[in-house]
Amino acid sequence: MSIIKHKEQRVAIFIDTQNLYHSAKNLYKRKVNFGQIIKDALAGRKLVRAIAYVITSEAGDEKGFFDALTKIGIETKTKDLQVFPGGAKKADWDVGLAIDAVTMAPKLDAVVILSGDGDFIPLVEYLQIHSGVQVEVATFGQSASGKLKEAADDFMDLSQNARKYLIG
Repeated sequence: MSIIKHKEQRVAIFIDTQNLYHSAKNLYKRKVNFGQIIKDALAGRKLVRAIAYVITSEAGDEKGFFDALTKIGIETKTKDLQVFPGGAKKADWDVGLAIDAVTMAPKLDAVVILSGDGDFIPLVEYLQIHSGVQVEVATFGQSASGKLKEAADDFMDLSQNARKYLIG
């Protein structure tokens, strides 16, 4: 589908940080250049907000990373890593990201979701139908849900120029 991106569009970018981090790590053994992804996903439009949903580990050694995100204009929302008695760990922000996107959508023209997680398909469809916003997805295509790619109004495959979107 062909979409229109113009400089007057109000855009919010919602970053599933764990999803992008693990995709880059597993596919390329490198870290993500969030600043470059934001710049290209924004495509010269008006950024209303960019929010990264992040997890704090038991060690708490993410402060430098969180500070780097803030420095490039990305807000961070943090949640502690859950560790269960059997040793299992859980770190999930899907519902928080979805609620924020639904809440902000009436003030936006476009929503950009940085994730390849198929769990966001209902969010994409809801935003398109009930909010009338353009919904775009950007992530590494090799690790993205095919149905998520199809549901989005536009899909930016970071794998097509992976070196541009990776650090190191």
